Amino acid sequence: MSTPSRGPRRTIPELLADDGPSFSFEFMPPRSEKGEDLLWDSIRRLERLSPTFVSVTYGAGGSTRDRTIRITGRIEQETTLTTMAHLTCVGSSVAQLRQIVGEYAAVGIRNVLALRGDPPGGPGGVWTAHPEGLDHADKLVHLVQSLGDFTVGVAAFPDRHPESVDLEMDADVLVRKADAGAEFAITQMVTDVDAYLRLRDLVDRRGCAMPIIPGLLPVTAAGQLQRLTELNGQPVAADVVRRIDAVGDDAAAVREVGIAICTEHASRLLREGAPGLHFITMNKSTATIEVFDNLHVPAV
Repeated sequence: MSTPSRGPRRTIPELLADDGPSFSFEFMPPRSEKGEDLLWDSIRRLERLSPTFVSVTYGAGGSTRDRTIRITGRIEQETTLTTMAHLTCVGSSVAQLRQIVGEYAAVGIRNVLALRGDPPGGPGGVWTAHPEGLDHADKLVHLVQSLGDFTVGVAAFPDRHPESVDLEMDADVLVRKADAGAEFAITQMVTDVDAYLRLRDLVDRRGCAMPIIPGLLPVTAAGQLQRLTELNGQPVAADVVRRIDAVGDDAAAVREVGIAICTEHASRLLREGAPGLHFITMNKSTATIEVFDNLHVPAV
């Protein structure tokens, strides 16, 4: 692939400040050569929609660190896309985190999503910080920003973080992250729009204007919701479960209903003033493109 010509790079906060909602896509580091071919096919198809930015996830305990750095760098260097890299505290010392941030910088990455990260065993496990590492995302935000010209985003939990007492505590945590230097947040997958709105309004009432972008996933298989619930510790709205379960024996119908639900949620979120939509693609493009087309958003 040849490197496309690009003008001056803009940061994600600058892009979010443009008129109109943002649209962004999330990818995962592939586990095989075949998976990498699928990923690049999806990237090229979604690139045509001119998203605001794309992001690449980072495995628990840094299990996909090298692939994340390589893939993120290639996207930044070989496409027209603005790229954000995920980074977690899990299993890393401060010295190792500094090294990883340096590796991101070396491949042209200037946007980082700073996450504490889940325990290696999943959200239900006990989280233990590296003895020479960091234990909260706000500290990682501060570290990344101290290392150079980076813009930093953070995670948000509209249905309450598994370790939070209540949503008020989650709002307080988001404000602390903003105070540490975070300039935007992206939520875990939203299946209840009202939950997103409650968190957004709680943060707003604390005088924090940080944009909170809802994460969305077009469900295309019956078992997808349960797997994601186990991975991110967030409950799935009862209405979504009911609608998927009603057609659970028909794979085509599950896909159709999943795309319809995602479209409905996306449309309402935009009507309610969400600053943008962040689509979890699972490295596939077709369902995401269908939702995007349903929203009648013209590509730039």
